[in-house]
Amino acid sequence: DITARKQVERALAEQARELERSNQELEQFAYVASHDLQEPLRMVSSYTNLLSERYAEQLDERARRYIAYAQDGAVRMRGLIDDVLAYSRVRSRGGELVATEAAAALSLALKNLGAALRDNQAVVQAEVDARVLADPTQLSQVFQNLVSNALKFRREEEPRVILSARREGDFFVFAVRDNGIGVAPAYSERIFQMFERLHTRDAYPGTGIGLALCHRIVERHGGRMWVVSDGETGATFHFTLRAAS
Repeated sequence: DITARKQVERALAEQARELERSNQELEQFAYVASHDLQEPLRMVSSYTNLLSERYAEQLDERARRYIAYAQDGAVRMRGLIDDVLAYSRVRSRGGELVATEAAAALSLALKNLGAALRDNQAVVQAEVDARVLADPTQLSQVFQNLVSNALKFRREEEPRVILSARREGDFFVFAVRDNGIGVAPAYSERIFQMFERLHTRDAYPGTGIGLALCHRIVERHGGRMWVVSDGETGATFHFTLRAAS
């Protein structure tokens, strides 16, 4: 039926326009975050640091503790602004999707995590022999966030992370498996939402944006991302990327 088809086409066009408006609003927020919010935050950081450095001996323990709280809050706010900025710019600032060796992107991610891997005595096994269409920098970011997550949400035993890739039709399916605390099945979708935290900040620090950023990057590449876990014996994060011809 031609009339029904036109109605569907109009609805899809309206959804596309709404999505574009949402992306533009997100970009506008990124501008505000990077300029209007960071300047007063720098002032807060500068003056609290100045108080701590110059007047610490004149303050009692309670006052010094309050200043430390303010300094910690400023550091967390800066991290939050940076993460939101990165999230908002995944599409607009992303590089061209080119033939990329996944192993090279992973190597860069592990290099960036070198100190954390050593401090946690982590064991990483990787076999990601895959050539995919990707923005190399963003792919490296996905690997880095997922491995970093495995280090953060660890158990008492040494962290073990196993990365693999297998070809399925026109795509490669990547898997990042860890032996950490896992994800309860009820939260398997929520953890990819912005600011979603399943644990207190005191127990596991962070902004709650890392997995949302990974999910957005993979979506930008035309892939999908999901997690498999029983909530007790670690978690396996999967994502797909189109194979390079």
